[in-house]
Amino acid sequence: MSGTLKITLKRSIVGRPEKHRKTVRSLGLRKLNKTVILKDTPSVRGMVRKVSHLLEIEENSSD
Repeated sequence: MSGTLKITLKRSIVGRPEKHRKTVRSLGLRKLNKTVILKDTPSVRGMVRKVSHLLEIEENSSD
């Protein structure tokens, strides 16, 4: 795993379980359609997998 992940919040966290809300916030996402670029690490992958139904993910590899 190398490179970066471009993560965008596409669905609202209103009415979601508290664990999902905390996970989305820890990824640095606060508002709808906000995008963050994070390093592709196992911990980030785990958080993304947990709330993947709320996100849009693009993989960017660094050559």
